[in-house]
Amino acid sequence: MKKIKKAGIVICWLIVWQLIAILIHNKILLAGPIEAAAALAGMAGTADFQSSVVTSVLHIVAGIALGALIGIVLGGISLKFELIGDFVSPIVTVLKSVPVASFVVLILIWIGSDNLSTVIVTLVVFPIIYLATTSGFTAADKKLLEMAHVYRMPVINKIRFIYIPALIPSYIGAFSVAVGMGFKSGAAAEVIGQPLMTMGNGLYRSKINLDTAEVFAWTFTIVLASWIVERIFYLLISLIRKILIPGASSVANDAKEVQR
Repeated sequence: MKKIKKAGIVICWLIVWQLIAILIHNKILLAGPIEAAAALAGMAGTADFQSSVVTSVLHIVAGIALGALIGIVLGGISLKFELIGDFVSPIVTVLKSVPVASFVVLILIWIGSDNLSTVIVTLVVFPIIYLATTSGFTAADKKLLEMAHVYRMPVINKIRFIYIPALIPSYIGAFSVAVGMGFKSGAAAEVIGQPLMTMGNGLYRSKINLDTAEVFAWTFTIVLASWIVERIFYLLISLIRKILIPGASSVANDAKEVQR
């Protein structure tokens, strides 16, 4: 029933969008969903479109994975060694605050445009996962940690049965934000840096040609790719949880709880 309700709401907004496009009656200012769908269907069969999507997704996913890895490792180390945490904290604050465009310009000067989106996404994702890691470790049950200390529980079991259950809820929300921000920042970096055969390059070319329908088509492609990657990350987290914590609730259920 909820799916039908959501589908109905989406259809209503599409109708509103189409009516506004008809009233404006200028495809340069605003193309309707029908024109956007036709543009997407026309692009989807071309080799350039497919190559652009694959290239961008691979670079952005690599950036998400690298940023997550650095965030998890440094987050754990920072809690273990307070001095390292003090040194990392200003970097996290800077990365959270500085506009993506500033980083894009610097990275273009330093390494060029080929791996631009990967580096930018890494810089954007790292503070999100770092803060999720530190907050997750901090949220671990203190009484369970005391019990583990008293009974001299092995470190691997402490991580498996105390820390990971505390980290999972933090990571569910964090990865949802990280994937979305990763694709937004990655596409923005590609629009500015213009690496060839990328979604950002296609978006920019559509803008230059004043083809609003193609702009919407590329935008939908980026959003869809982001949604699919987010689902994949949820599946990976769920798989890790099932392996390490048999009988635990699914990540999908936890995600719904986080959204509430």
